[in-house]
Amino acid sequence: MARYFKKMVGTKCYLSPVNPDDFEKYTEWLNDPEISQYLLVDDKIVSLLREKEILEDMAKNNDTAFTIVDLATDKPLGNCSLNNVDNINQTATLGIFIGDKEYLSKGYGTEAMELLLDYGFNALNLQNIMLEVFDYNKRAIKAYEKVGFKVIGKRRQAKFFNNKRYDIIFMDILKDEFLNIRE
Repeated sequence: MARYFKKMVGTKCYLSPVNPDDFEKYTEWLNDPEISQYLLVDDKIVSLLREKEILEDMAKNNDTAFTIVDLATDKPLGNCSLNNVDNINQTATLGIFIGDKEYLSKGYGTEAMELLLDYGFNALNLQNIMLEVFDYNKRAIKAYEKVGFKVIGKRRQAKFFNNKRYDIIFMDILKDEFLNIRE
């Protein structure tokens, strides 16, 4: 059984360093069309071996990648990370997904984002965190807006999915905006 460590703790979930032993669970999630349609891997086949290598690399080289774990059951339910961290300009890009469908639309993703943003702004001293989201991912856009992200632009018709074209929406949040929402 995989072990998890409570790096950042909320009321529903906590963020733990990535555990490579979860590769089978991640492979299941990333090959599920209901989950992957919202991710950059939607057009890829993710093998067990490849996912194990990816998680091992994350565990070794990415100290801002976390497994989202249910606080009550210690069950892994997704992943979130800060990528492209630029310490000079104090920027990063956020990525998140809930892979376990039983946890969708129940506030776990929102809380995980708040924990990750708190870590990014307060522990890493970042100033700006941005993300990209496909415009058909309405549930995610609503969650991002709920924690304070604002739309800063879009790349028109840049996503081809199910024989249709969609925009990629760019959103960001500043440290002051995040801290003001929490006061």
